[in-house]
This record gives sequence, structure tokens and C-alpha cells, in this order.
Amino acid sequence: MKPFCPHNLPLSMLQWEPLIPLIGKANRSLAEYNGVLYSLQNPEILLSPMTTQEAVLSSKIEGTQATLGEVFKYEAGEEPEQEYRRLDIQEILNYRQALREAEEALEKRPFNLSLLLKLHSTLLDSVRGRGKARGHFRREQNWVGSPGCSIDEAQFVPPAPGEVLTSALHAWESYYHAEEKDALVQLGIVHAQFEILHPFLDGNGRLGRILVPLFLHEKNILSRPTFYLSEYLEKHRDEYVSRLRQIGRTKGAWNAWTQFFLNGLIQQAETNIAKARQTLDLYNDLKRRVLDLTHSQYAIPLLDQMFQQPVFQSTHLDGLPTMPSKPMIMNMLGKLKKEGILKTIREGRGPIPQVLALAELVNLCEGKRLL
Repeated sequence: MKPFCPHNLPLSMLQWEPLIPLIGKANRSLAEYNGVLYSLQNPEILLSPMTTQEAVLSSKIEGTQATLGEVFKYEAGEEPEQEYRRLDIQEILNYRQALREAEEALEKRPFNLSLLLKLHSTLLDSVRGRGKARGHFRREQNWVGSPGCSIDEAQFVPPAPGEVLTSALHAWESYYHAEEKDALVQLGIVHAQFEILHPFLDGNGRLGRILVPLFLHEKNILSRPTFYLSEYLEKHRDEYVSRLRQIGRTKGAWNAWTQFFLNGLIQQAETNIAKARQTLDLYNDLKRRVLDLTHSQYAIPLLDQMFQQPVFQSTHLDGLPTMPSKPMIMNMLGKLKKEGILKTIREGRGPIPQVLALAELVNLCEGKRLL
């Protein structure tokens, strides 16, 4: 199979008129979600679990098996039994770190290829794939197919490395910053073209999904880069891959892909709106309950800390600038455990501290009752 020759951007074959109904609906859905973001007084705290969930789901598309609950427990000091599970979790934590680094970088300068390389380096730090030209665009031919297949057996062969790939990447970067008829359609094209170029030996899928919230924020569609599409793409993985693979092979493939992508934005916006509102409702309910139980000025800082890390060791709170003395912390945690707000994951024994979980938040994040 020969390497794919990428289409020039902007696309000349895209038919805009059939997309108009979806374009309108998708823009309204994103506007409603952005309204929810504006209503959150502390979005970095309330949306922290959603960011971790995005990292879990995006990594799951690439084959990791670790769950959100396992990530929470690992961060609280609970080591997984299998080594491959630990590697899965590290990939997820790298993904989350890359999201955070990207958000910080965009506060200083627009997205560019240098930032893309930095994010790739973070993504593959100390995990599987770290030896595959980490932080560098590929200089050899890659292909996509079943494990161990040859290039002739591949399902897709990206553009050849060297001048073809370099030229296409710079054209892609220019299009990322261009003014298009509609920014959400433009985002769909940006994402698909990135996956087509497959500029890295590993990590292309995850980086392509990281681009979604960055683009939405840079285009001033969202006030924060916190819109995550991986849940929709993971649920529709077969169609996701199929729509991408049809580009360049069948007539109308770009329109079919764009329709799929816009539908994804609409459905994910509805899901994200519901989750953000549920999280806010839970936060407000717990704030009232924790204040009533503790009558402490430290109740809200404690709740904020638990939302940022729903599974934690009691000793993790010691020494934090927003926390009181250790006896006061233990007294507050005891009251929350007695009320059932906190569940014990591991009892403390000697030097081994107890591990606690904010049960209702963990259950909300997972979408099912785990604790």
C-alpha cells in the first residue's frame, strides 16, 4: 500500500449546505455548555474529575484498561497488582498532565508545532512508546493495521516522512489558525487531518483528541479548554475509525466525517452539561452538609481538596496551607466518615495511613455506584 497523499487545506470538495442544520445545532450546544462554565465559580475544582475521566477514556481508545477508580486509588498510594495496569495509569496521568501544560501554554502564546512536540514528549514520558522518537516528528514510515502486519497488509499508510510530511504539517498549522466559514467544521477537519498525517510514531490518537478543547478555547467558543470528546468517540469507536479511513477512498467521505464529528459535539455537549450541573449540585449539597457537620472555617477548603482528589490518604492533607492542624483534620474526617460522606478504602495500620474516598463524587464520575 502506498503512503496517503493528504488533501490540501482548506478543502475544496466539502459540501457546506447539507451541514448547515448540524452546524447550527452544534454551535448552540457549545454555547449552552459555555454558559454552564461561566456559572461555575471554581471550574478548575469542579471540573477536575472530568479532566481525569477524559484522560482515562482517551487512553482507553488506544487500548489501556485502567479505570477512573484505579487512577484515583493510585494517586492515593494504592499500587495496582499488575505491572501493566500501572503503566496504563501512568499513560493516563501523562495525558492529564499534557492537557494542563497545554492550557498553561495557551495563556502565553497561540498553539504551534513546538507546543505539539512538547505535549508529545509529556505524553510518552516513562511509558510504553517512550523510545519511539519522543518529542520529535517521525522520520520513518509508519502504518496502521493489526499488530505485526506489514505495510502491504496495513489498513492505512500515512504520508511519507520528510518533505511531504513537513509541508503538510505547516499547512495544517496554518489552517488551524485560519478563518473558516464555521469553526466547528474547521475543528473536525483539523482533527481528521492530524490523524491522517499521523506525524508521530506513537501517541497520535491521544494528541488529536487533546486538540479539541485547545481549539475551542483559542477560537473563543469556550471560556476554558475543558470540552472533552473522548467519551463519545470511545462509544462510537468503530464508526470513528471507519469515517476517518474512508477519507480519500470514497466520494463524500469528508462530509460524512464532518457530520459524524458535529453529531459528536452535540451529544457530548449535552452529556457534559448534565455532568457539570450534577457535579455543581453535588458540591453545593456537600458544602451544606460538611458545614453543618464540622462548623469549621476549614470545611470549604477541605471539600475543595476532596473534589480535586476524591480518593486520598488522610496524611495527604497534613501541611497543606489551607488545612488546620492534624488533630483538627482527623476530627473533621471522622465526622464525615460517620455521616457516610467519606468511605474507607483502606484502614490505617501503624505507619500505613488510611485511604478515604468521597464516595458520591466517585460514583458520579464513574456513572455507576462503586462505593
